[in-house]
Amino acid sequence: MCRTDQAPDPEGEKDIDTTDAMFTSLLEDSAEELYDQAPCGYLSTLMDGTIAKINTTLLEWLGLERSRVVGRMRFTDLLTVGGKLYHETHFAPLLQMKGEVSGIALDIKSTGKQPMPVLVTSKVKTSEDGEPLLIRTTVFNARDRRAYEAELLRGRRVAEEARRQAEADRVRLQEALAVLQQSLLPAELPAIPGMEAASYYHTASPDLLGGDFYDLFPLDAHRWGFFLGDVCGKGPQAAAVTSLARYTLRAAALHDPDPVTALTTLNTVLHDRYSSGEGRYCTAIFGVLQPDDGHVEVHLASGGHPSALIQRADGSAGYLHTPGGMLIGVLPQATFTAARARLLPGDTLLLYTDGLTEARTGPKRALYGDEALRTFTTTQRAQGPQALITALTGLLASFGDGLDDDTALLALGMPTPLATPGVTT
Repeated sequence: MCRTDQAPDPEGEKDIDTTDAMFTSLLEDSAEELYDQAPCGYLSTLMDGTIAKINTTLLEWLGLERSRVVGRMRFTDLLTVGGKLYHETHFAPLLQMKGEVSGIALDIKSTGKQPMPVLVTSKVKTSEDGEPLLIRTTVFNARDRRAYEAELLRGRRVAEEARRQAEADRVRLQEALAVLQQSLLPAELPAIPGMEAASYYHTASPDLLGGDFYDLFPLDAHRWGFFLGDVCGKGPQAAAVTSLARYTLRAAALHDPDPVTALTTLNTVLHDRYSSGEGRYCTAIFGVLQPDDGHVEVHLASGGHPSALIQRADGSAGYLHTPGGMLIGVLPQATFTAARARLLPGDTLLLYTDGLTEARTGPKRALYGDEALRTFTTTQRAQGPQALITALTGLLASFGDGLDDDTALLALGMPTPLATPGVTT
C-alpha cells in the first residue's frame, strides 16, 4: 500500500542544497574562466576608450602585461597606424551613431613582426536612463580568414589572368583565321569594261574557317571566268579543299574554259586527292562572261549548287535552272548541267551559297527558301550588282542567329545607261 503522508527528509533536502551551491560555484568559476581564456579577445573600455578590463587571450596576442594596459592604454593604442585612422574616421562615428558596430576588419599590434588581422565587434552598454556607460568589444583572430581571402584573391587573379590570356589567344586566332580566310578570296574584283561586279562574304563563326569561295578573272582579251562554290565542312580541312578548288578551276579554265570541262577537271582532282581517306567534296557554279555589243553572253555549268538567279531590268526575277548537276569529288565520273543566258543593260546575275536560302526565319525557324529569295529580289529596284548585294547584306543581317552558315554572294551585270538630258527614248 502506497503512503502519501510521509514526512520530509531533512537530510535529503540538505544534500540537494549542497549540490545546487556546488554547481552555482562551478558555473561562476567557468564563466570567469571562459571570459579570460576564451578563444577570442574581450575588453571593456570607458567611453573615452580607456581600457577598463581585458582578457588573457587578447593580452597574449598583444604580448602585453595586464598592469601595462588596464587604466593606462586606450583601445586605439592597440591598433596599427592604419587601424587608428580607420577607427577615428569610420569605426568611432558609427559606434556613436548606432550604438554598435559588427565585423569590422582591423589590424592590431602583436607579439610577431607582422600586425595581426582581426574582426572587431563593439557595443555600447547604457544605464537604465539610456546614458552610455562603457563599450564592450569582442576581437576575433582573422589570420586564417585573411589567408583564405588572400588565397582566394590569388586564385581569382590567376583565373582572370588565364581568362585574359585565353581571350588574347582567341583574338590572335581570329585575326589569323581572318587573314587566312581573305587569302582564299580575291582581294578585290577586277573591273570588266562595260560591266559591274560586286561580292560579299558572311562568316558564321570567327573561330572557324569557312568553306565558301568565289572568284572573277580574265580568260583572254574578250572573256572572263567566274565561279562560286561551297566546300563541305569547316576548319583547316575545308580550307585546304577550298584552296585546291580555286586554283584547280583557274588552271582548268586557262586550258579549256568550257564550264562543264572545268568542273569535270575539278571533280577528277578532288576525287583522286581524297578518295583514299576521308571524302571531301563541294558544290560549285563555273561560268564564262563574254561582253558583246550592248549585252553579255553567259555560259555556265553547275555541280550540285543552287541555281543562279537573274534580276531583270524590268523588275522581274527568275532562276537559271541547272538540274541534274552532281556533287563535285564524290564519284570518279560526274555529270554537270550547263545553261546559257543573255544579260541586257540593267540585268544582274546573282550567285550565292546555300547559307542564304537555308537561313531560319520567324519564331518557328522556317527555312527561308528559294522562292522567298526570288520574291525579295523582285522587290528591289534593278540598280545593278552593287545595289543588289547591299540589299542582300541587309537581308542576311535581319536573320540574326537564324543565319548559322557561311554565305558567299557574287553579282555580275550590266549597268543601265544614264539618260541623256533633253533626250527621250
